Amino acid sequence: MSATLNQVTGPAYTRIYSYGAARGENAVPNDDLIGPIDSSDEWIRQRTGIITRVRADKGTDAIDLATTAAAEAIEKAGVPADQVDLVIVATISNPKQSPSVSAIVADRVGANPAAAYDVNAACAGYAYAITQADALIKAGAARYALVIGTEKLSDIVDPTDRSISFLLGDGAGAALIGPSDTPGIAPAVWGSDGSKADAVGMNSTLTEFRDGEAAWPTLRQEGQTVFRWAVWEMAKVAREALEKAGVEASDLAAFIPHQANMRIIDEFAKQLKLPETTVIARDIETTGNTSAASIPLASHRLMAEHPELSGGLALQIGFGAGLVFAAQVVVLP
Repeated sequence: MSATLNQVTGPAYTRIYSYGAARGENAVPNDDLIGPIDSSDEWIRQRTGIITRVRADKGTDAIDLATTAAAEAIEKAGVPADQVDLVIVATISNPKQSPSVSAIVADRVGANPAAAYDVNAACAGYAYAITQADALIKAGAARYALVIGTEKLSDIVDPTDRSISFLLGDGAGAALIGPSDTPGIAPAVWGSDGSKADAVGMNSTLTEFRDGEAAWPTLRQEGQTVFRWAVWEMAKVAREALEKAGVEASDLAAFIPHQANMRIIDEFAKQLKLPETTVIARDIETTGNTSAASIPLASHRLMAEHPELSGGLALQIGFGAGLVFAAQVVVLP
């Protein structure tokens, strides 16, 4: 006699209920960074659109930033913390390779014993985690999910590196996701191209550092390769995401790309033919590039500055080291 296993399914749809944010305590203007890279404030502004970026105190880590952002998202959503049964953290700057940031944050915010794990998909990590939370809630594996992007990139920066160091900031953004009566998160377009793994990432391994064969590993990038890939390939992915959601660029209330570089953001807007009415997130100007934290941080700021966007459609797209990418249309909380 064979027994039949129980099957569960969750709600038909999910949506983002709220956002939370935490930015590094210190504003670091371009003038503070130009000496070691023999550059100028004007050059950085022209190339990246960054005027200043936020960096955390020495004693603050990615876990602290994530906890602050998560607590705000929970409070704003009005969902009791002990009902959050899934915590996904996207990060490349966990201070330790183990344990996960997510398990510690789940405990700190009162969601213990939620399922908790970290995702390493660099600047696409938050969009990857949104995709997973949406699928897991619909599958009945969780009811409320906390998705957090958190980074303390200042720990893995070489101040003399001209390729990426002046771009990077520290911060965390969080979203609380739960069941919905109507579709709130469209299907994702996501993927990777590991053949371009050398284009952006760490310049050495921890074992090489341990064995004295390399300095402390820091982030590096081939700027032109990444720029060309982001502008040409990612515009296609963004268009695909609109198609999958069944909407046009003209339907978008907001466009929230990964805050990699203002020139990439402007080029995107042009290629997607976004109408004047679409609000474009430009958080990079004063926050910098915060990798996995950049989309939720930009979303949080956008909602604070434009509360009228609530309920509107936003296209979000993340892309970075791997190379990896993910895009989806979401309904703003």
